[in-house]
Amino acid sequence: MSKMNAIGWFDIFVEDLDRAVAFYQTVLGCALEPMGDPTGETRMMSFPADMNVYGAGGALTQSPHGGPGVGGTIVYFNAENCAVEEARVAEAGGQVVRPKFSIGEYGFVTLAMDTEGNMFGIASMQ
Repeated sequence: MSKMNAIGWFDIFVEDLDRAVAFYQTVLGCALEPMGDPTGETRMMSFPADMNVYGAGGALTQSPHGGPGVGGTIVYFNAENCAVEEARVAEAGGQVVRPKFSIGEYGFVTLAMDTEGNMFGIASMQ
């Protein structure tokens, strides 16, 4: 049996999906795509992903089954240089919690808060 990555998918729960989509599209410089929900209970917008490559796909999710907030889990988005995305956080309505800092041989990280109250990270090697 081959090894699997620990994360196969993530949901970032939001109160206002349109506001959250605008925030992440601005900060990450990418377009999110609508995802269907067969139950009709959840609205989702997925981040660009190729499920056949290393890493995990995920979505912003507005659902009665979960809500936003700072807790024990942080999603880290990959970037070329996290300072670039960090510079977009405030203008997009979020807050930089900890500006770009070194994590030694693993590169650099920025910690930020989105418009919904979720903490997230941006990671890069430079």
